[in-house]
Amino acid sequence: MSEAGTETIRVAVVDDHAVVRAGIAALLARFPEFRMVGEAATAHEGVALALRLAPDVVVMDVRLPDGSGVEACREIRAERPECRVVMLTSYPDEEAVVASIMAGAAGYLLKDAQPDTLVAALRTVHRGGSLLDPQVASSVLGRLRGTAPADPWLSLTPQEREVLERITQGETNRQIGLGMHLSEKTIKHYVSSILDKIGVDNRAAAAAWLVRRKFGLREGG
Repeated sequence: MSEAGTETIRVAVVDDHAVVRAGIAALLARFPEFRMVGEAATAHEGVALALRLAPDVVVMDVRLPDGSGVEACREIRAERPECRVVMLTSYPDEEAVVASIMAGAAGYLLKDAQPDTLVAALRTVHRGGSLLDPQVASSVLGRLRGTAPADPWLSLTPQEREVLERITQGETNRQIGLGMHLSEKTIKHYVSSILDKIGVDNRAAAAAWLVRRKFGLREGG
């Protein structure tokens, strides 16, 4: 507890710009309920930090030097579903917003947001709420209400596509995890997402779906 009756919100920041990390740390230091527990500059470091320090909320840059903050968010949520992730970016990228939501992010803010907006967002997501920056919310909600892409392959992330390719090659979750340097639990999360996106019930059906797609075959053909 930070004060009598006030719950401490443990926050970690993942951003490749030191000035952004320092700015957020200085901002949160003004509010007694927040406690900065760590910071990282890459996706790999961010995932490791979140799993090691177990923050309540992670502020995650969308674009990081070694990969996507969206995929880092997905990995963190697969291992620690109770952790809330707020994506932070310089650009109102609709594709990134949708991908972030699919990865389990609880919030999406632009870096030019007012300091009070960020503080309010952290409080909101810690209480279990969700938040989208007003500049992108309307267009994203419109997209989410729209129809799914004609080719489900387009809805798969690069990591999900690799997992599906490996499933088709007969690899187990453990083998896929070793090959992709990810935990078996994370791979299970990817597999579940893949099955949902392409509309099949099991791994064998997923493999058959990919083979049919590659060779232009119809269902049952």
